[in-house]
Amino acid sequence: MDDSPVGIWLIGAKGGVASTAILGLAALKRGLIGPTGLVSQLPQFQHLPLAGWDRFVVGGHEIRRSPLVDEVARIAGQSRIELAKVVEQCRPELEEVDRRIRPGTTIGVGKTIAALADMEIPRNETPRQAVQRLGRDMAEFVRAEKIGHLVVVNVSSTEPPADVSRLPSTWAELEGLLDHHAVQGGQSHFRGESDQSTSDTNRAAKIGTVPGCPLPASSLYAIAALESGHSFINFTPSLGDAPAAIDELARLRGACHYGCDGKTGETLMKSVLAPMFARRNLQVLSWVGHNIFGNMDGQVLDDPENKRAKVASKDHLIREILGYKPNTLVSIEYLPDLGDWKTAWDHVHFAGFLGVPMTLQFTWQCSDSVLAAPLVLDLVRLTEYAHRRGHVGQMPFLASFFKNPHGATEHCFDRQFETLKQWASDCETASDRLTTNHNA
Repeated sequence: MDDSPVGIWLIGAKGGVASTAILGLAALKRGLIGPTGLVSQLPQFQHLPLAGWDRFVVGGHEIRRSPLVDEVARIAGQSRIELAKVVEQCRPELEEVDRRIRPGTTIGVGKTIAALADMEIPRNETPRQAVQRLGRDMAEFVRAEKIGHLVVVNVSSTEPPADVSRLPSTWAELEGLLDHHAVQGGQSHFRGESDQSTSDTNRAAKIGTVPGCPLPASSLYAIAALESGHSFINFTPSLGDAPAAIDELARLRGACHYGCDGKTGETLMKSVLAPMFARRNLQVLSWVGHNIFGNMDGQVLDDPENKRAKVASKDHLIREILGYKPNTLVSIEYLPDLGDWKTAWDHVHFAGFLGVPMTLQFTWQCSDSVLAAPLVLDLVRLTEYAHRRGHVGQMPFLASFFKNPHGATEHCFDRQFETLKQWASDCETASDRLTTNHNA
């Protein structure tokens, strides 16, 4: 197995999930923590020749300037767990990562996220100029650190929904839109609101759309990564790599990608509990989930536009599993004093035999970033291995990690996990067959 370094490039590198993942990786390398929370460390995957933690090198993009060590300390404090000693022991690694973090982009992120950005972030780039700059940063990281393969993971804050109703379906057409300045505020001009010139309109008409590039930052990061053959993971509800044209780009470049929106807490519980009601033929009448938390993601989701994307990602799963649509409600509220600690209350009203109404209620309390961070590390390990085996395009075997996995028809967690186990087993069988043929 190639022992060259494996790159992790984090989008939103100083956010809660990224900071926790960086600290956790450094602590794993130093032997300061155990493998709890890491799916790739389960016995079912021990036979896979996954990259060891000591091979990973981290860099990333960020729109805020604050020192990474300060952000890690802040998240540790918000998590209400005693990590000061671990943070101090890992300070050299954190400072080293900080030196590899480059300015990101605010194209299409919406006013709330844009307001968090430092003044050094370019404001007047076209999408193509942003993609080229972001791609150069990744290429320089690969060159400087002698990276064998780079996995780019989007863990930035949730963008407002992008209007992609008339987005071109081919890469050749989509690529042409990158020269048009992005539509402001995360809203596209696809509703006839274009402020471009008549000549722009005529040019755009040739590809069946109207002027203005609707792609948000998450998709520009995906394009920058996939264009160079890097892998891309979208851990957020943002558009990212979802468009068919970007999947085509990945296939053209022989790259892997998948998403979207990491499944870490309340939605994970839904994907476990909803199948129980379906398999016992109990009729769910309504399912209400109320979420409160106070980290930076909560601050961003306090904006109704950004919240809309997150709610849509969390709300679809119940009907997908049950096969019908009960009354559902998902609410997300920002309470700054809660920090990274998230509470979700769920109330399930269901009918049993003889039509008797009953209820299930549960409370989920957790440190949001601590739940998500190990999954980011798992996804990097599994993606790097899939790339090493020659996988190209989407990676549906990773569906159990996501609320809204690309192209998925199965949303029950146990069945999704069986798919991951089967993929791992198939990899082992193929490796054994290759070894046998080689020895023969």
